[in-house]
Amino acid sequence: MLLCGICGGMISAQAQLQVPASYALIKRVVPGYAQNFVVQPLSENEGKDVFEVEGAKGKIVLRGNNGIAVASALYYYLTEYAHCQITWNGTNLNLPVKLPIPAQRVHKTTPYQYRYYLNYCTYSYSMSWWDWKRWEKEIDWMALHGINMPLAITGQEYVWDKVYKGMGFNNKDMQDFFTGPAYFGWFYMGNIDKWDGPLPASWITSHRDLQIKILQRERELGIKPVLPAFTGHVPASFKKHFPNAKLKQTNWNNGFADTYILDSEDPLFAEIGKKFIQEQTKVYGTDHLYSADTFNENEPPSNDPKFLSELSARVYDGMKGADPKAVWVMQGWLFFSDRKFWQNEQIKALLNAVPDDHMIVLDLNTDYEPIWKRTEAFYGKPWIWNMLHNYGGNNSLFGRIEAVATQPAQALNDPKSGKMVGIGLTMEAIEQTPVLYELMTQHTWQNKPIDLDQWLPEYLFNRYGVKSKDALDAWQTLRATVFNGKDIRDGAESIITGRPTLDSAAVWTRTRLNYKRKDLLPAWDKIVAAIPTCKKSSGFNYDLVDITRQMLANYGRPLQLKWIKAYHDKDEKAFDKYAAEYLTLITDMDRLLATRKDFMLGPWIADARNRGTTPAEKVLYEKNARNLITLWGDANSPLHEYSCRQWSGLLNDFYKVRWRKFFDLLKGSFKTGKEPDFKQFDKSISNWEWQWVNSSKTYPVAPAGSSAAVAKQLYEKYRTNMDKDLK
Repeated sequence: MLLCGICGGMISAQAQLQVPASYALIKRVVPGYAQNFVVQPLSENEGKDVFEVEGAKGKIVLRGNNGIAVASALYYYLTEYAHCQITWNGTNLNLPVKLPIPAQRVHKTTPYQYRYYLNYCTYSYSMSWWDWKRWEKEIDWMALHGINMPLAITGQEYVWDKVYKGMGFNNKDMQDFFTGPAYFGWFYMGNIDKWDGPLPASWITSHRDLQIKILQRERELGIKPVLPAFTGHVPASFKKHFPNAKLKQTNWNNGFADTYILDSEDPLFAEIGKKFIQEQTKVYGTDHLYSADTFNENEPPSNDPKFLSELSARVYDGMKGADPKAVWVMQGWLFFSDRKFWQNEQIKALLNAVPDDHMIVLDLNTDYEPIWKRTEAFYGKPWIWNMLHNYGGNNSLFGRIEAVATQPAQALNDPKSGKMVGIGLTMEAIEQTPVLYELMTQHTWQNKPIDLDQWLPEYLFNRYGVKSKDALDAWQTLRATVFNGKDIRDGAESIITGRPTLDSAAVWTRTRLNYKRKDLLPAWDKIVAAIPTCKKSSGFNYDLVDITRQMLANYGRPLQLKWIKAYHDKDEKAFDKYAAEYLTLITDMDRLLATRKDFMLGPWIADARNRGTTPAEKVLYEKNARNLITLWGDANSPLHEYSCRQWSGLLNDFYKVRWRKFFDLLKGSFKTGKEPDFKQFDKSISNWEWQWVNSSKTYPVAPAGSSAAVAKQLYEKYRTNMDKDLK
């Protein structure tokens, strides 16, 4: 505890290079080659991070003004000279015995003061069950990719527990406040209370300790984490303790109970805001960056600009009361998600109430809709260009690759972009689609658009470790299809993961693609043709499985049309045939995905159970893990399938079982001649889903089988039929 308290008083020194920390990172990343690297300090260039790479006396010299710059220099060397790559989904560190020595000095300065990372949702959809080992790996990934401003909300519940108990609240009050760990993202944003708890005391203390380690490592590398601030969210029992408090009862409208927001006009608001930051700083230190989102998918009670301006000023004053250097980092999601309310006058009022140098706005979804363009670059506030990309952790090959390659630099160089001070990644989930994250972070050290014709072949060479024309041809097709960024906001789901229906889509299962299914076939042809050349590469095997998965997921719809037609034609024999083929397709997808840990249910559930210190805690965490990716809430949840995953184990045990039950329902109508009761089926299936959420089963945590062999088998099985059936 003492160490982190000291961190809070060393802010001015944190941006300086800590040479031992850089050597430690090099040893973690390339342990067998650490002796080949020399780390040296380098002065900042006008306050912007800078690095150099140079060869000297048979060594590779990495210079930087801080640990992030040195890590970026290392990654620059690994990608440009050794043709390596480090991603969540496949790493190529096949270094030669004798490392190549740079012939001349390379000097890079970033045009971006800030490189932001993470979203409240990421902490739930991807990071709920992470331990220190996984966090250590992620912090290294951040440093290598130049990220210096991550959202850091682990252990927030410890601070809340201290603050509220210091105000007289008891354990029962807090149990009725805290959600289960999988739902912290929305608890932190004030959307839900209590759900899937009660939160064990062991979690609160263990994650306090985990956050201390996370922040210490980030700061020693020069990373400045963004910590939370108070936005008014209080326990439901607040009224009992403070009967005269001015509270607003609000509802997220997604099937959960009301939450309570303390009005910023109430004197308690400033008092609690100050206490929270003071308590947080004691335990976690501070870098003066605070995240606060006052109305995340909750509409304010008034659209009066004066009201909004005063509200904003009070939120900032709550931060400033505890930390005069406080900078409010605001997610701009509300301006996108509720544009009807947030007109220019309202946005301007909210932003202008805070001094320009004490606020940074995150344009959260800039690659899809740049809010900066309709707000005069946020009316003079510093702001950050972000790629959102993934919603809910869904598996879907999708992205706006051309926009990501060109638009950050275009915005940077646009005279109308005002105080654009950074770039960032604000996805709801990670550990998928690595190409877009390598591409986006490529911008960190350049101010010009990325030429994809040049970048993509280099990316693939680094990823696969070999050059393959077939693989490049596959990716050129991907670029023109799944990554073309047209028509839809985010990646489409497959009808296979939707709650069974005769329709082409279901709730949160939007199946409209941004390309014709048939147009993706050449990518599958070419990636399969590349197997002999590339099969030793982990990154290639991930891509092979992902492309094959997408082809099979897309094929679900044409097969669905076949059994729907047979059903309407009352052709029972054809119905049985096509229903069986549909179920077999799901089985085949499950077998394919079992070859890669990236696509398996087992690790998600095992990691959740491993966080438990008692049998009861393990059961609770497993329920959290199962619930989030299926129903999301209770049996009547309107969010079911929002976080659907095409994962081995989930396909066979959840999605396939639901479809089999649906086929049994339809089969019954052949015998009775009556239309099935689909409403009753939905009710019964949601009850079955709730039983699944509350069940327990051990799933494999290690992959089984050869990705290349299984993908090739499925290609040979399905390719000819797809030629006939896909449009």
